[in-house]
Amino acid sequence: MITISALAPAPPETAWEVYTNPEHIVHWNFASDDWHCPWAKNDLRVGGTYVARMEAKDGSFGFDFEVVYTAIEPFRSLDYVMGEGEEARRVRVTFTPVEGGTEVVVAFDPENMNDLEMQRAGWQAILDNYVKRVAGR
Repeated sequence: MITISALAPAPPETAWEVYTNPEHIVHWNFASDDWHCPWAKNDLRVGGTYVARMEAKDGSFGFDFEVVYTAIEPFRSLDYVMGEGEEARRVRVTFTPVEGGTEVVVAFDPENMNDLEMQRAGWQAILDNYVKRVAGR
C-alpha cells in the first residue's frame, strides 16, 4: 500500500463535505494545472459508485475515474475499490480530528503500470489541491 496524508484546516464534517460533494470535487480532483475535473457524481453509500471525469485541459487525454464503496463511516472513513477481479485495488480514506483541523490519510494499492513514487506524487498533488479547496471555503 502507498500512504499519503495532509492536514485539512477544518473540522471533520467540513473536510468530509469537500471530499465527497461533487460541487467541490470538480475544483480539486486533478494533479496539475493542465488537468481538470469537468464533472463528478457520487452515490455515497455502500455499493454506490463515485465517478469523476479527469481530462487534460487541451483535450489530448481523459478518463473516468470510477470506484465502488465497500464501507462508509460518515466523517471518519471511506473504503472503496477501483477495478474488478484480480485488477481490483483497495483504497481507504480516513478523517481524524487533530489540532488545527482534520488529518486526511489516503492508503491505496498501487497499480503496476507506473513507478510507485510517481503514483505517490500524483495522489499527493490531488490531496494537496483538496486541502487548498478546504482552506478556501
